[in-house]
Amino acid sequence: DPKADSTRLMLHSKAQTTVLHLAAERGAVEDIELEEVMLKGFRDVRCVESGGPEPGVGCAGRGIITAINFLEENGAYQDLDFVSYDVLGDVVCGGFAMPMG
Repeated sequence: DPKADSTRLMLHSKAQTTVLHLAAERGAVEDIELEEVMLKGFRDVRCVESGGPEPGVGCAGRGIITAINFLEENGAYQDLDFVSYDVLGDVVCGGFAMPMG
C-alpha cells in the first residue's frame, strides 16, 4: 500500500517506514535490517509495511512479493501465532490477486 497506513493504529503513529522505501534509499533490500522495518505495536503485535509504487504506476504485487521474501529470509515469521495481511483492493498487474474457488 503506497500510503503505508495499515499499521498506524497499532503503532499509535502516522506512518511506518516501508521495506520498499528503505530498499530504494539503500539500493537493495539486502541492505535493510529487519529491526528497521518491523516495529512492535499494541500488545506487542509485530508490524511491517511493504510499501509500493504510487497509484497507477508500477506493479504493487512485485513489491509485496519482495517484502514477503525479505521477511521470510530474515526470520520474521518465526514464533508467530498468526499473520494478517492488509491487501490492496485494486491491483494494476496480474498474478497477485486471484479468485478463490
